[in-house]
Amino acid sequence: MAEPEVYVLIDERGQRYLVSSDTRMAQVAGLGVLSLEKLRGALGRRLVVGDRSVLVLPASRRDRMEGLERRAQVIGPKDAAAILFHADIGPGSVVVEAGAGSAWLTVALASAVGAQGRVVTYEERPDFAAFAEENLRRSGLRARVELRVGDVAAGIAEKDVDAVVLDIPDPWTAVGAAWDSLRVGGSIATFLPNVEQVRQTVEALRKAPFVEIRTLEIIERELEVRETGTKPSFAPLGHTGYITTARKALDRFL
Repeated sequence: MAEPEVYVLIDERGQRYLVSSDTRMAQVAGLGVLSLEKLRGALGRRLVVGDRSVLVLPASRRDRMEGLERRAQVIGPKDAAAILFHADIGPGSVVVEAGAGSAWLTVALASAVGAQGRVVTYEERPDFAAFAEENLRRSGLRARVELRVGDVAAGIAEKDVDAVVLDIPDPWTAVGAAWDSLRVGGSIATFLPNVEQVRQTVEALRKAPFVEIRTLEIIERELEVRETGTKPSFAPLGHTGYITTARKALDRFL
């Protein structure tokens, strides 16, 4: 089955509205009901809706993430991009994720693996799983993701996967399950807000045959470019979290 088309509507203030073509008519908060035929005809152009106007574009990966509703704390684009790169996640990859939350990172993973890849995401809370499923549907990537309600530390059914991504507060409890699930050379990645959690995670990784253990922090600063001059934005991003990655091996140096 073909994946739905997804559009982003951008208003004068830069606010984004995500619209999926899985229904003929779309209810867009703040704008009303819009016909998908009308959106297709306005692609790349400004569309007037009542007393509002929006620019209609195909949704990018960023749009599919930032256009979603939030409930749990989310991983932003700068950290998601680093996780994809350092965990070697790309087209055709099979990825296990734990901690679906609002599905922001899930959407980034599903975008990266492509139509031939697969993401299996574990979420302990049924209400969060239901919320994540709705966001995945809105993103147009629901078909690439299998949602499971359960504790990833209790075991991962999938084997020989390319990557395991743990967006949970205690990833060290799931290191053993991740090692069992990964193929040789596959990657584990964790995202944590403080260094004590990182220390416990790295200690657990060192006890298993994981190699190339690395922790990094991504700092991003936006610049405002105007006719009067260019200066750093006053909106601070700074620290959001620490990314730890490692690869599965069967042996290691003592």
